[in-house]
Amino acid sequence: MRLFKWLGHALVAPMEEAGRHVIMIGKVLVWVFRPPFRGRIIVEQMKFIGVESLFVVILTGAFTGMVLALQSNYAFSRFNAESLIGVTVALSLTRELGPVLTGILVTGRAGSAMAAQIGTMRVTEQIDALSSMAVDPINYLVVPRVIAALVMIPALTVVFDFVGILGGLFVGVKVVGTTFGSQVGSIVKYTDIYDLSHGLYKAVCFGLILSLIGCCKGYHTTQGAEGVGRSTTGAVVLSSVCILISDYFLTDFLF
Repeated sequence: MRLFKWLGHALVAPMEEAGRHVIMIGKVLVWVFRPPFRGRIIVEQMKFIGVESLFVVILTGAFTGMVLALQSNYAFSRFNAESLIGVTVALSLTRELGPVLTGILVTGRAGSAMAAQIGTMRVTEQIDALSSMAVDPINYLVVPRVIAALVMIPALTVVFDFVGILGGLFVGVKVVGTTFGSQVGSIVKYTDIYDLSHGLYKAVCFGLILSLIGCCKGYHTTQGAEGVGRSTTGAVVLSSVCILISDYFLTDFLF
């Protein structure tokens, strides 16, 4: 009987988790288009998610582009095609690595904070206090964070792509020894606006994923401080996994 009980719990728990997220999505969709619109909170969350993540995004983007350039040179030098380093870095960043790495970075910094903040409010009964004052917790806590993530993740992705391409050009010119004109020429010739736009579509989806999961994990926190820790860890792990899984399907659909 213990075996069947364990198997039943293993099957029911993920379904309950999925159901909580679907219900959360429905409530968010309802409140996005209904007043009151929390403009001040949205701006604060945009600052927290976007502006305060700039440093780590710029640093990671620069070194990602530089590493890509070095690895590309290792392969292209065998075919005397070093001039293609720039376009390889640009396409890799705009289509794939830019939105994915930005999403995972922001998940670790802001998504975990969302789960911790809302989870702490749940276990200290602050969310119940909001409800008692006729303030809907979804409208006050979740919707501003989701809107801010939808706006700021694509913006951070653009910064990541730009800095990464600059890092790749630096390595291609200063380390590999190619000319700046050949690198820029290959980027202009073989990339277009659709490469960037498809990456931004991914970034919007990743922003929705990380914000919803972080808020939902925090909103349904139980068992005090220990539960807050579990919610924070679960939010980061689940968001990262969902970003990588959804990236495959988005790539297959878009390209």
